[in-house]
Amino acid sequence: MKRLRGVILDVDGTLVDSNDAHTSAWVEALQRGGYNVPREKVRRLIGMGADNLLPEAITVEKDSEEGKRLSDWWREIFTADYLPKLKAFPKTRELLEKMRENRLKLVVASSAEAEMLETLLDIARVADLVESKTSSDDAENSKPEPDIVKAALDRLGMGANEVLMLGDTPYDIEAAGKLGIGVIALRCGGFTDVDLERAVAIYDDPEDLLKKYDKSPLAGQ
Repeated sequence: MKRLRGVILDVDGTLVDSNDAHTSAWVEALQRGGYNVPREKVRRLIGMGADNLLPEAITVEKDSEEGKRLSDWWREIFTADYLPKLKAFPKTRELLEKMRENRLKLVVASSAEAEMLETLLDIARVADLVESKTSSDDAENSKPEPDIVKAALDRLGMGANEVLMLGDTPYDIEAAGKLGIGVIALRCGGFTDVDLERAVAIYDDPEDLLKKYDKSPLAGQ
């Protein structure tokens, strides 16, 4: 790997404690549509966009009339009932400040919609620290497909061997891996070490990574 120059950042479950909220909103939206999907099944799909989550959960395509209706209900429920209550993980801003102090360029690669992503970055208090951001609006397919990560890499203007990604799901690892990008994984998204085993390193949360920064892959060690 060349000298590390940039970091691609996931947001949900990585910087903001939102994965359980996304799960609840999806379960409620699906129930409204008459689908009783076990919460555990939905929880394991969080990190995918609706284009992948809906077919996996109930074999419904996002672009179908049913898929659009369910997605609209999810957005309505999440925005009204959960988004206002979300909080960033401890030391999230401080971690990104440390990266910037080390002259790393930061770009966001999120499966969230653009408008919602802006709110999430405000919750994390990091909007001013990122060079650019890519969302589901910038890609045809969501994670675990590499489209969003590729868009972020293009924004950085760097090679895959000059960047790392910070994420919390196996879908981050799979998407980045298809481009040859290593992922530092955080357990705070709710996935196990077995789920995250293909990561280059695993930490508890942003605070844990910040504490161990100097011996982490971010420091080139």
